[in-house]
Amino acid sequence: MLHPSYSDLMAVVNSEVEPGEQPVVQSRYSIVLATAKRARQIIGGKEPLVGNTEGQKPLSIAVEELYQGKVKIVGED
Repeated sequence: MLHPSYSDLMAVVNSEVEPGEQPVVQSRYSIVLATAKRARQIIGGKEPLVGNTEGQKPLSIAVEELYQGKVKIVGED
């Protein structure tokens, strides 16, 4: 099982959206794209923004960064 779940990640990403505004993330697909992009950055040499990453794969690190709010997803606007 994936931890945190997609719904947990979507709640964290959309937590700063004001009531009545369009959520930043509306689908699992957006979460997958964002974490994959960040994982590629980590593979390319960017430093992880969370601690204790020893033995973790880049995608797991990217998910944890998103869950902790270290990485933000911004709209195309």
